[in-house]
Amino acid sequence: MYTALILEQHDGNTQASIGNITEAQLPVGDVTVKVSHSSLNYKDGLAITGTGKIIRQFPMVPGIDFAGEVLHSDHPRFLVGDSVILTGWGVGETHWGGMAEVARVQGEWLVPMPNNCDGAKAMLIGTAGLTAMLCVQAILDAHVPTDAGEVLVTGASGGVGSTAVTLLAQLGYQVCASTGRVAQNQQLLTDLGASSVIDRAELDRPAKPLEKQRWAAVVDTVGNQVLATALAQIQYGGVATICGLAGGAALPTTVMPFILRNVSLLGIDSVNCPIPQREQAWDNLLKLLPDSFYQQAGTTISLEQVPEYAARIVNGAVTGRTLIKL
Repeated sequence: MYTALILEQHDGNTQASIGNITEAQLPVGDVTVKVSHSSLNYKDGLAITGTGKIIRQFPMVPGIDFAGEVLHSDHPRFLVGDSVILTGWGVGETHWGGMAEVARVQGEWLVPMPNNCDGAKAMLIGTAGLTAMLCVQAILDAHVPTDAGEVLVTGASGGVGSTAVTLLAQLGYQVCASTGRVAQNQQLLTDLGASSVIDRAELDRPAKPLEKQRWAAVVDTVGNQVLATALAQIQYGGVATICGLAGGAALPTTVMPFILRNVSLLGIDSVNCPIPQREQAWDNLLKLLPDSFYQQAGTTISLEQVPEYAARIVNGAVTGRTLIKL
């Protein structure tokens, strides 16, 4: 018997409880993993609270990422005892996920644990960190110079945002961190490398089609009006990488930034990202993130605490990464 967080639906309401599962109940897959750590992401929060229509098949074990050790493998790339990482691929949404002591998945979804990493470190990075690195890599690929001006990171106190702030600062960019909780998080964001911190309210307002040019690039996790305002303020030839919708899925903007300022809008997806790109991103993350990041930007909780923290993350009351120790 293995302990797991189990989601069930009753009368249209999602209910989360700690329960036991057996190996025979695990979904189809060619690799079984003893999970050491998972993490709590915004998407997990939506699933666990039922706020978002993330899960349509119940019962479900949530957890869109995990790290652990291979217990059984029929996949040629992995052997018993190998340490592995999983992020994305619909795990925790359509396939039982990482908030359990054991998980069974397809080997093609797994990434070998890098030599300079372990389960706790990997999940302090997790899906959020991988997404942040893909955003930053897109900015690098667009050849945005480090001296071009400030790079804006929205939702900067969240998992993706706080990691993006750190990565950009480590690469030499000036970073402006936008958060709805300046008083609580300004010191942390400054410690992570932000050169300035602004209140989300500066961006969360109706925007003109074009406003004063301000940002060399943008990493956006919020969407909606915040993104629309940021787009109106991007410098000529700048880029916006978008990866989230914490503020809503709408985008109330015009074509003006794109056709008059040559602005590029780049969508970033980490769920179905190809394995070679994932492995390169993990290598880059482990090279760029300083040791201080793991102490500053993480909170460790137990499986029993997950429902409480899921409600908090959906309400924007969680800072940085939340590590789940199984």
